[in-house]
Amino acid sequence: MNEIIYAGRHEMMLSVKRHAHESWEFVYCTEGNGAFMFDGSTLHYGKGDVVIIPPHLPHENASANGFENIHLNISMPTLMEMDATILQDDANHFLLDAFRAALFHYQSSRSEKAIFLSAYGNLICCYLAAYHQKYRRSPVVEDIERDILEHFDDPGYELDEYLRSLPFNYDYLRKLFQKEMLVTPHQYLNNKRLQVAAEALVGAEMTGISVTDVARMCGFREPLYFSRMFKKKYGVAPSFYVQSRRRDSNAPILNSDLMKLIPKEP
Repeated sequence: MNEIIYAGRHEMMLSVKRHAHESWEFVYCTEGNGAFMFDGSTLHYGKGDVVIIPPHLPHENASANGFENIHLNISMPTLMEMDATILQDDANHFLLDAFRAALFHYQSSRSEKAIFLSAYGNLICCYLAAYHQKYRRSPVVEDIERDILEHFDDPGYELDEYLRSLPFNYDYLRKLFQKEMLVTPHQYLNNKRLQVAAEALVGAEMTGISVTDVARMCGFREPLYFSRMFKKKYGVAPSFYVQSRRRDSNAPILNSDLMKLIPKEP
């Protein structure tokens, strides 16, 4: 258990093509940011985040500005059952130190290599299990997230109205959500809209929708505001993002959130 069977490093990259592993994969982002895309979901990550990917789960990794990471494959980790998820390292960067040490010993030719890899495999899995417990969310935070995910594509959705309908103080809810999700409810809503918009733009040729259509179908009333927010998040205008992703990917992946936005033929 917790056996590190592979360790590697990605220097500055923009994408890793769709693939899957026989074992669990743990990816520590050391620089930059990006998104792991799965069938039906996307996980956005940044520096200091660890993305946990179960076996046999197809995924790809992409970034507008580039990322660097250390990635480990671990056989039979002693983790609780979990889907693909993101955990954040703490302020002391203990996980980063462990990932770096695991990479060093995997690449070394020392006779004690197996012993060190076993020790760091156990340490990393202990850290991740503890962090997973730490980041369990409150029921009300899960309710807020669920409501956002159900209505993010509606330009008339009033998040403030929903928050004020709950039997909690508005400021308390905002602070609790930010504490557990690392962003405010409104930031989470905008991030979700932009995430789905980015995926819709990549598949624009297949869906036949324009940038303006994408903006409105992802909950943005004003296309100009959408373009400004999109460029702020991804560093490029929507039209340029389409071109850059088209070069990096042979075939777009449409997740379930995008599929519900595509108009059905009569």
